[in-house]
Formats: sequence, C-alpha cells, structure tokens
Amino acid sequence: MKDADSRIDLTYPLRLAVALWIGYLVTLMAIDHLFYPRPIFPPRYYLINGLDALVVLGLVTWRRAQVWLERAFLPLIIALMSLAPVITSNLAILGLPPSAANRPEAIMLRILPVLFIALALTAWKYRWQVVIAFSLGINLFSLGLHLLFYRPGGASLLPPVTVVIIQTVSFLVVGYFINVLMTRLKEKQRALEMANARLVNYAGALEALTISRERNRLARELHDTLAHTLSALSVQLETTKAYWDVDPAAAQAMLDTSLTATRSGLQETRRALKALRAAPLEDLGLLLALRQLAEENASRAHVHLALSLPERLPALSPPVEQTLYRIAQEALANVVHHAHASALTVALEVEDTLSLQVQDDGIGFTAAPEAHAGHFGLPGMQERAALVGGILRIEGRPGNGTTVTFELPLSPQEKQPRKG
Repeated sequence: MKDADSRIDLTYPLRLAVALWIGYLVTLMAIDHLFYPRPIFPPRYYLINGLDALVVLGLVTWRRAQVWLERAFLPLIIALMSLAPVITSNLAILGLPPSAANRPEAIMLRILPVLFIALALTAWKYRWQVVIAFSLGINLFSLGLHLLFYRPGGASLLPPVTVVIIQTVSFLVVGYFINVLMTRLKEKQRALEMANARLVNYAGALEALTISRERNRLARELHDTLAHTLSALSVQLETTKAYWDVDPAAAQAMLDTSLTATRSGLQETRRALKALRAAPLEDLGLLLALRQLAEENASRAHVHLALSLPERLPALSPPVEQTLYRIAQEALANVVHHAHASALTVALEVEDTLSLQVQDDGIGFTAAPEAHAGHFGLPGMQERAALVGGILRIEGRPGNGTTVTFELPLSPQEKQPRKG
C-alpha cells in the first residue's frame, strides 16, 4: 500500500516536468525559426524529441506502466528525458556547415534546461550518491559523443570540455541543494508522522483516563444523591417493619415519611443525572450554597450549628468550588445519618490555604475510615481532594466526635478576595 501511494505521488511532479519539457521545445523551435535565418536544429530534432516527450507523458499517465515497471519506472523516465536530447542534438548538427550557433558548446547549452529537469527529478527522489552518478554520467556521455563525432581540423575541443566541466559543477551544486532540501523535508515528514502516532496514542490514553475519572465522578455523584436517599429509606423501612404489628399508627407515619423521602430522593437523583453538577453553586454561589447546606443538614439532624464563613472568597475554579461543596455535603450527610451528634461546627477559612472544617461531637469512628468496605463516601471525598491538589484529613475517636478537614494551598493570584 505504501508503494502504491508513492507511485501516485509521482504523477503530478512528472506531469509538470513533461509540461516544462514540451514548453521548452516549443519555445526553442520558435526561437530557431524567428531569430535565425536558418534554424539550428532541423525539424526531425523537434519531431523526435516531441515524440520522446509524448512517450514519457504516456508512461506517466498510464498507471499500469508504473505498476509493471515498479522501481525501474522513474529511472526510465529520467533516461528518456536526458539521454534522448543529448543524442539527438549531436546527430542533428551532423552535416551542417560550421557556425557559431551550432558549435558543440552552443548545442550543449541549448539542451541544458531539459537536463536540469532530469537532474531535479533525480535529486528529488534519490540519494546524493545517485545525484553524483547522474551528474558525472550525463556530462561524460555528452563529452563522449562530441569526441566520437570530432574530426581533426574541425572546431577546438577546449570549449566543449570547458562547458562540460562548468555543467558538471553546476549539476552537483544544484543537485546537492535539491537533495538536501528533499532529505530535510522527508525527515520532517517522518517526524510529523511519528508525532502524529504519539498524539493518537496519547489521545487514546487520555480518553481512557477521562472515562475512568468520569466513572469515578459518576460513582461519587450517585453516592451523594441516590445512595444517601436509599440508605435513609432502608433504615426507615426497617423501623416501619418492626412497628407494623406493634404500633400500626406509628408504622403508617413512618411509611408516609419514607414515601416523602423517596419522592425527594427521586427528584434529587433526576437533578443529579441532568446536570451532574451541584446546582446550588450555579444558583447561589459557593458561600450561600454552603450556608444553605449546613443549615438544612443541621435542621434535619436537630443539632446546634456553629457556622463560620468569610465575607469574601478568592476567584476559585469551578472544579475547586465543586470539590469544596461536595466534600461539605458528604461530611454533613455523615453527621446526619451516623454521628448522633448534638453540636455541629462548619468553618471555612481563607488565608494562604483554603481550609474547610466540619466537626461534630457525635459517636466518632468505631473503626478506621478505610474499614468501611462497600461505602464510597469517605473514599469519594479523598478522591475529590486529590484531583484538585488538596489534602483531606478525617480524625475521629469513639465517643469524641469526628473532624473532617480539607485544605488547598492557594496561588498568589487566588489569594485576592472577591465577593462570594
């Protein structure tokens, strides 16, 4: 497949080369007939070279020829473009009376543009060693033809030899620069292909990482909404079951409470699935959202609330605000459902470090937080804190309450306060 692509890539530059070749032949023929009383080259020269150019154009246009010839295709094109003009130009002046216009060095200069086209193709496609071989070979071949047709007493060989030397040096210089340029372009193309491959691999890895993080985020969001509701509902239904035969009226009241909690949890889950972002942050801002969250949870748990919030906050990014709010939400939910506390403190401080603290005087931890297998609240808070570069500490002892502290160092730009 790669070889096929390279053959297709040859089509345009080869067609351009043939077009330049034919254009030069037409221009040379016009100069011969307009500026010289007697044309330098006879009509057969233009006929033979025109047919040669059409043969090359046919090979370039015929895709099957490229497939059949494979690696011999471009060398054949270069040979037809360089050898044929050299041979026909020397044969064309045989028998013509000597003049300044048809001297060997003049004839060599006339075919020089066509040879430069062949040189450009050689330097474009092959290595520098091939360019040297082409430059030396075509000029020695041209000089050999002059020596073959040389007759003693004719024109001096010094001018043709001088032209051959100058032409060889010119070919080497021009071929070198074209070859270096094409080599650099090919290296840049390979480097670009490698960079593109690495970019594709990086994009795949980033996509996988993003999916993994999004799954973790979904797990945290569902825990903060649906899991809390189902946990509370499970406890209420167990209590209802226990009271069902003993106190039907109390059981009925608990059932009504469970239905209310179910509807509330359903609405909260729908809101979470719709936005997957804390809506109070959008509606109220971080400070008012934290105040509302703390007061609602304190009211639900029937605990005394000590709330300390700053008047202004620095410009925090949305992920940091979301993390701060969700950690507070999870910590307060644990107080409501597990702490059995009578007092609750929520404090947010902003200095060199952004610090959130949620403290209660409840039963504390009866086991290490890591021991709560199957529960995603505490690990979820730790994951959130790590994602924004913060630190989460959870301290608790049985009978002495629990303290959840989240700290995030602020950059100098973030230390400037703004209204919350």
